[in-house]
Amino acid sequence: MILQKKRLSLEERKGLWGWVFISPWLIGFTFLFAVPLLQSLRYSFSKLTLTPFGLNLEYLGLANYKNALLEHATYNRTLAEVVVNMVVNVPLIVIFSLFIATVLNQKFRGRMITRAIFFLPVILASGVISNIESGDFLQSAMMGGGVNPEEAGGNQFGLKSFELQKLLLDAGMSEFLVNYLTGAVNRIYEIVSASGVQIIIFLAGLQSISPQLYEVAKIEGATGYESFWKITLPMISPLILTNVIYSVIDSFTDNKMTTLLQKTAFGQYDYGLSGAMSWIYFLIISVILLISTFIISRKVFYQ
Repeated sequence: MILQKKRLSLEERKGLWGWVFISPWLIGFTFLFAVPLLQSLRYSFSKLTLTPFGLNLEYLGLANYKNALLEHATYNRTLAEVVVNMVVNVPLIVIFSLFIATVLNQKFRGRMITRAIFFLPVILASGVISNIESGDFLQSAMMGGGVNPEEAGGNQFGLKSFELQKLLLDAGMSEFLVNYLTGAVNRIYEIVSASGVQIIIFLAGLQSISPQLYEVAKIEGATGYESFWKITLPMISPLILTNVIYSVIDSFTDNKMTTLLQKTAFGQYDYGLSGAMSWIYFLIISVILLISTFIISRKVFYQ
């Protein structure tokens, strides 16, 4: 009796192709990241010293974690500053990228050049230019040239946002919202340079929405404002979740905390303390991602 080969269903074929597409990441993670990840966890509970016979690990328990959280002079302050910057920047980046993607999705002359211009800061920030601190140079040039960026940011940008702050407070707006908006004004360069990938993702999602939906809404008398809230926003809500996750991770990859971790490990050669700091940092990022994903996924609309 010849056994007939069972044909896979459509869902099973989709699942199989899904594993095929993520197999490069799985292979790379297994051979390139899994071993260093486990080693860093092991180092975080130990003291690593170099001897004539090789590496020597002395088990310390939670001493490195206590040192990072209770004894280190700058770790807690740097960690709090990084988390606050993420909380402030991520909503601004997502809102700005959605707005720009909506504008770039319209038909107008020079649309391709405009799209390239908005993605250009991502290329500049990810290449060799970032290694020569072009961000500080550009900011100092924008703020008047030859001035310390921190001082210029606190003075010239502060003066510009101070006028806006006074105007909004006189209009009766809450102080918390005013501080958030004026902080957004001071972060314009940072927001624009971090929004290129998100703009492309939103733009791809906007172009995938069927034009018939807007035609039917227009026939029914819906305005452009109503079409955005009833059609556009629900249809791209999965991409909002994607961009929030991407923006959160991206905000944690290159900041004062990563500089502190590199300095502790390769400057002070304290690999155990650096490992403990890294795992605390990793756990906080994971908690933030889980909370944000849980909250936003409840509002996501899937066709």
